[in-house]
Amino acid sequence: MTHLSPSFEPGTVWLVGAGPGDPGLLTLHGANALAAADVIVHDALVDSRILALARPDAVLENAGKRGGRASVAQTDITDRLIALAKAGRRVLRLKGGDPFIFGRGGEEALALTEAGIFFRIIPGVSSGLASLAIHGIPATTRDTNQAVILATGHCAEGHRTDWAALARAGVPIVLYMAVTNVVSIVAELIEGGLDAATPVLIVCAATTADEAIVEARLGELPRLSGEGALRSPAILVIGAIAAFRSQIQSHLLDLRSEVAA
Repeated sequence: MTHLSPSFEPGTVWLVGAGPGDPGLLTLHGANALAAADVIVHDALVDSRILALARPDAVLENAGKRGGRASVAQTDITDRLIALAKAGRRVLRLKGGDPFIFGRGGEEALALTEAGIFFRIIPGVSSGLASLAIHGIPATTRDTNQAVILATGHCAEGHRTDWAALARAGVPIVLYMAVTNVVSIVAELIEGGLDAATPVLIVCAATTADEAIVEARLGELPRLSGEGALRSPAILVIGAIAAFRSQIQSHLLDLRSEVAA
């Protein structure tokens, strides 16, 4: 169904969101881009099943950035995208989730613009919201919250999040990339007024074979972290909506088992 997507012209870059992992949650534009790209510069968290959709002769380049581990510098990634485009290649920059939600897509878009490279942005299913939805947790409900906070637990150097202020906002918080700093984050949230008994749900490696779910209370997270129960990549949701799953779990079909069947 490639006719439904724009033409992938040589010398251009597509910034594409791969979704949370399951290939079924990849957009049609994303799948068509994989079938047309000459070079795919992908993040470490892009599922191998999605990479398998690439054109057989496409070049795959891992530009993964993983917290706490040696990784490719962002400037090197953007320089590589620019060089490949200038060489006339169809360049697919493939990111987990959505490229514009904690995905550094904005930085790459600015760099491409400054270099005179034309590019296209293909949104992806956000890992944060999808991890909740597939397990029966709505990001908002009329009975609990009319707003939700998306936040990252890993800030750029020289920046910090005012967790106490987020605690006082009184709405659920969805955390990306928070496992490493979860102990300090929890301490600041509780200091900011969030009850230690606030329900929390953690989805590790959502929609993959390694997926695991942890249900807890906010004050229990430091202990669980010390026991190794929380592992990256993970999405944490803190607030009333985290308890919603228990109301519908008995009739909620598991996405992975249905696909396997």
